[in-house]
Amino acid sequence: MKESSNSTDKEPIAAIATPIGEGGIAVIRVSGRGAIAKVQERFKGKNIGTASSHTIHFGRLVDEQGRLVDEVLVSLFHSPRSYTGEETVEISCHGGILVTQRVYETLLATGIRAAEAGEFTQRAFLNGKLGLEQAEAVADLIHASSAKAVDAANQQLSGSLGAYVKEFRQQIIDATAMIELELDFIEEDVEFANKEQLQQLLQDVKTAIHRLLESYEAGRLVKDGIKTVLIGRPNAGKSTLLNALVGIDRAIVTNIAGTTRDTVDVEWNHGGLLFRLIDTAGLRETEDRVEAEGVRRSQMAVKEADVIVYLRDLNEPFTTDEISEIEHLQASATDNPFLCIGTQYDRLTKAEQQAHEERAISEENDWSSVEDLHISAATGEGLQELKDRIKEVAMSQAHFDGESLLVTSSRHRDALEKTLNHVEAALNGLMSGLTGDFLAIDLRAALQSLGTITGEITNEDILDSIFSRFCIGK
Repeated sequence: MKESSNSTDKEPIAAIATPIGEGGIAVIRVSGRGAIAKVQERFKGKNIGTASSHTIHFGRLVDEQGRLVDEVLVSLFHSPRSYTGEETVEISCHGGILVTQRVYETLLATGIRAAEAGEFTQRAFLNGKLGLEQAEAVADLIHASSAKAVDAANQQLSGSLGAYVKEFRQQIIDATAMIELELDFIEEDVEFANKEQLQQLLQDVKTAIHRLLESYEAGRLVKDGIKTVLIGRPNAGKSTLLNALVGIDRAIVTNIAGTTRDTVDVEWNHGGLLFRLIDTAGLRETEDRVEAEGVRRSQMAVKEADVIVYLRDLNEPFTTDEISEIEHLQASATDNPFLCIGTQYDRLTKAEQQAHEERAISEENDWSSVEDLHISAATGEGLQELKDRIKEVAMSQAHFDGESLLVTSSRHRDALEKTLNHVEAALNGLMSGLTGDFLAIDLRAALQSLGTITGEITNEDILDSIFSRFCIGK
């Protein structure tokens, strides 16, 4: 970014705030010192320089020669009652690509600077309109790919996370102040900090941070999507199932073993959550170098999966080799959910279906009802139950009800982990009888880490990293 001071008096910037393309209207946003006066230079209609804030005015926008560029609506927002906290104008024009660009270039010709990615929201943060965690939530909201991701972004945008962090940050500030005050009067042997109360405070802060960190797994899945790997032997129905789940023929399906040579990723929304379905090459020994590479990538996908769905053709005999394969995959999944699904159920006779439903425990492998579900992607039988089961197991260890606080940012998680380490060090030092000067070092470090979440403490590198993810115009 070109500017990083906390001054609200900055040069005006402009950007097209709506996607480029044909539509009913497009919006060009202008913000900064003298923004209204700059727009007035090209606006023919009411004198918007004397108009009240939060009013809309119809007029014509003309170029330097006075030629009509477009008929527009101009919305005015006086400082500090705007998104950025600055004087802001939003111009609604016709939504064609060429006319929108002409309106934009007409404004830039007045000396307004083209905005950089995220610069409007960065100004909102620097002008105190948003906390840093709220500014990040704006980008999350724009890029949200599921209803739950929208809910999580809105929760953070409301400021609830920042308010919670600031609350126990203030507690640490108060405790640090008491300890450092004692250091100033160390020769007088005066105590300002009650050691028992300080210990309880640090324990409460530690508990609060643990609670936030525990929410990160749910936050990650909600924000980034649930990586769900479909794996199994050739012709088990992986590609057919993927196509059935997403409702389109995304993966090639044939009866030739080894058709899928590489992983195929498809986004799928279900129950308000985003799932990243990954179709993989069939697991088998092969001398085909390309197919072998596909199998290797399948195994890598399993290691990175959030949910593993193993598919087996119910029409094929169940062997001890396949049991070993499933056991190996379960071990690779560690704590991640694992489902074993019997496919092509429609091709079984009634007697075979009955036998599968009544499978007893085998003395040979001690496995009972190996498949969690029996489905037919061709007829749709069992598909809805499978969809619901995938969602259920995916969020079984990561609950999100839309109300409890949720950490979705890896940056916030890292800051909280650093804070927790410093709080634990201070707590251990307090219980070990360390002097106040050592305790204060850890507490100040904890404050530093917490401050990077909400923006009380920041630097250019953090801001550049955060706002580079934004689109132009926001």
